[in-house]
Amino acid sequence: MGLRAVVFDYGMVLTGQPDASAHEKLLNITGLPLDRFESLYWADRHAYDEGKLTGIGYWQKFLREAGLPPDQEKVEELNLWDIRMWTTENPAMIDWQSAIKQRGLLTAILSNMGYDVLTSVEREFDWIRRFDLLVWSCEVGVVKPHPAIYRHMLAELKTRPEETLFIDDKLPNVEAARALDIRAIQFSSVERLREDLIATGLASELPLPA
Repeated sequence: MGLRAVVFDYGMVLTGQPDASAHEKLLNITGLPLDRFESLYWADRHAYDEGKLTGIGYWQKFLREAGLPPDQEKVEELNLWDIRMWTTENPAMIDWQSAIKQRGLLTAILSNMGYDVLTSVEREFDWIRRFDLLVWSCEVGVVKPHPAIYRHMLAELKTRPEETLFIDDKLPNVEAARALDIRAIQFSSVERLREDLIATGLASELPLPA
């Protein structure tokens, strides 16, 4: 059965690396060592991405658990720099999505993302609207790698798993897709993606990313 849809993760696939200057700013504001910051940053990220926490609520909780006063001005500043950190682009992958659309295939985004970051992404990037389907975890209330969010994506696309290619930088998300018989590739670079498309025989169904 031929391929009908290509689904992209947002962060680290359609985007470049997180903005390093924004990350440095977050570290400076909190004054925490890198390991402690990263541990706290990711501890509640799923709750944020599920829509259970707002950006403000997320950073208030972060500061409390870091043993720091949840000063409102500091909370708002952290939230803004966090949003900026994830508002980046990967032009080669964005161009590839356009080439896929020109071949007549469906394209979608399936991403774990909180409302505050999503608002910035939708405001900053017109290319988001070129996709046939946008599935954001905060709107669905489920995050990858839970199977429910993949099933939701398939139902909305109206494609079968074997007709759908999913691309994500995180291996657990890729493995969860494969467990549902979705074709999936772990993304690390455009060059490696090109090699993987050729190796899996998908180059006959898709244009290769430049």
